[in-house]
Amino acid sequence: MQARNTAPQALKASHAPSRWPRRLVLAGLSLWASLTLAPAAAQSPSYPSRPIVMVVPQTAGGTNDIVGRLVSQKLGEVLGAASVVVDNRPGAGGNIGTQLVAKAPKDGYTLLMTISSSQAINPALYKNAGFDPVKDFRPISLIGAVPNVLLVNPSFQARTVAELLSLAKAQPGKLQYASAGNGTLNHLLGEMLNSMAGIELQHVPYKGVAPAMNDVLGGQLPMLFASLPSALANIRAGKLRALAVSGPSRSPVLPEVPTLGESVPGYSGTLWIGLFAPAGVPADVATRLQDGMARALASKDLRDKLEQQGVELASSPDKPAGPEALAALLQDDLAKWARIVKSSGASVD
Repeated sequence: MQARNTAPQALKASHAPSRWPRRLVLAGLSLWASLTLAPAAAQSPSYPSRPIVMVVPQTAGGTNDIVGRLVSQKLGEVLGAASVVVDNRPGAGGNIGTQLVAKAPKDGYTLLMTISSSQAINPALYKNAGFDPVKDFRPISLIGAVPNVLLVNPSFQARTVAELLSLAKAQPGKLQYASAGNGTLNHLLGEMLNSMAGIELQHVPYKGVAPAMNDVLGGQLPMLFASLPSALANIRAGKLRALAVSGPSRSPVLPEVPTLGESVPGYSGTLWIGLFAPAGVPADVATRLQDGMARALASKDLRDKLEQQGVELASSPDKPAGPEALAALLQDDLAKWARIVKSSGASVD
């Protein structure tokens, strides 16, 4: 410590300005400062040194919340001493929580666990979503895809997709389907079915998937699209009947349930889930998070829990689906859903 305090004076005394040009004295002082400050920088706390907040921009109990809580627990274990705390910030179709993370400090202590309906659909749906899905975020890890399920109340007369299509064609505009709100993925999946199957189901928006599902459970409406994790318990309990899944292939969790594409060729729509940090987060912090997610998703216990919820994991233990895969998927979906939103006429001020 003494050497640090006296070095500038010693330098000044031994190299007087009359014998050395001023610029060399200043250069010497600059070099001394860089050498003496370097140890202090190296002693700064390593990341993470305090709890990390994982913002989920949807309500508790939904797909993203279920996945976020499973992932946060394992990520906290992998990163060491820090805990990862889920913070639900719902509102405006996910915009509220997404905006919060976009404006958060760029230090890696506020992350966004989000779904494609918020990150890839909202920018086309809202006149001003309040964030740029690409410029405001740094992709960390793609987690996986989740099919939606076309669900009906058990009392509904159609027991197959073919029977539903026949019924809808016989009663254009009469059959209703619930959704979590205008422009949500489960709304647009219904619009895509209308367009591709040549039918006219009437859309009834709700403020969230829970009230929409409750009314289908109660028989007020006959059907809805809902993500598999949020519907699985009711399907298994016989409270809702699954007619079809929206993905390109059957779900391993419900292998007996056909895809919509088996009845309507070309039909496919899934929900993906990914982890983002605010743009501008330090590169070493981003790398630490990416490595942590790769290790978390390679663990058998987390993989088993996610798969049991119907999540189709994007990675294998030896091949993580990192930031590049998430960035590419986001770009593809921004273009895809912009076309569907435009054709449906859906918009939110």
